[in-house]
Amino acid sequence: MTAYSQLLETLPASPKTWLITGVAGFIGSNLLEHLLKLNQRVVGLDNFATGHQHNLDEVQRLVTLEQWAGFSFIEGDIRNLDDCQKACEGIDYVLHQAALGSVPRSINNPIATNATNISGFLNMLVAARNARVKSFTYAASSSTYGDHPALPKVEENIGKPLSPYSVTKYVNELYADVFAHTYGFNTIGLRYFNVFGKRQDPNGTYAAVIPKWTASMIQGEEVFINGDGETSRDFCFIENAVQANFLAATADENAKNEVYNVAVGDRTTLNDLYRTLQAALAENGKFNENAPVYRDFRAGDVRHSQADISKAASKLGYAPQYRIKDGIAKAMSWYIDNVG
Repeated sequence: MTAYSQLLETLPASPKTWLITGVAGFIGSNLLEHLLKLNQRVVGLDNFATGHQHNLDEVQRLVTLEQWAGFSFIEGDIRNLDDCQKACEGIDYVLHQAALGSVPRSINNPIATNATNISGFLNMLVAARNARVKSFTYAASSSTYGDHPALPKVEENIGKPLSPYSVTKYVNELYADVFAHTYGFNTIGLRYFNVFGKRQDPNGTYAAVIPKWTASMIQGEEVFINGDGETSRDFCFIENAVQANFLAATADENAKNEVYNVAVGDRTTLNDLYRTLQAALAENGKFNENAPVYRDFRAGDVRHSQADISKAASKLGYAPQYRIKDGIAKAMSWYIDNVG
């Protein structure tokens, strides 16, 4: 029995109260769905800057009335300390997902990214510390590796940041470390690598590549690849990220005050990703034979990214269940029903 399967058996017998910031977003709403199905009590905080009410509505349809009654929502902003303090009252475990993501967004508006990702993060640390929560798990980012050339990426070796976004996520890790040494408040940071899955927004300038490309392919629109298509990423299905969050939240003290890679330890080029999406669509009766359109490389992007997940495996018991083709196959019916 894996550490995760054992946890899934024990959680329902001992319900806790969880806070999810950014609960109406992609990762937040998936965490919410899983926790409610495990009969946990959940408080959600969101300002709908990037999250959506329809994500919460979908979760409500997927759980029982009794499970949904275990959820309470606060419309608030992590940039407001009072909202953070209110949300942390009576909380056992914090899963801090709220942030302004996207490298291009941060380049276009570094002030907004800084306000949410740094000031908001600090507010949450202070509020959670004051509320004496049992654990604080936060969304870190693989962008923290910056220009460090080595592959695979190992947590202890990072380079210079390549965007304002990556600066903010690195500062989160620095603040978390300071809170451990100064206040004895230990946290766990999860460096996400290109997480994808249902309820990931395909719309807008800063949409993630998989839902954006899938939507375009379904609609017969052009798909644009930045660069030559040989840029590679370690794509991580949402179910793996959910596992990492639950394991981190309930981890022993000796696993805390650390950051961990959350990925599968593999690399997929954008060209291969395009072909994988085409094949998955075809298996669902949606055929798209169009070739992608290549354009210039995008500012702030790294050429290759791949994670070493051995630290998360050894200290958290993390064992990703889905590789990229498995995740795309599992998510494709949702994409077809919702993003086309």
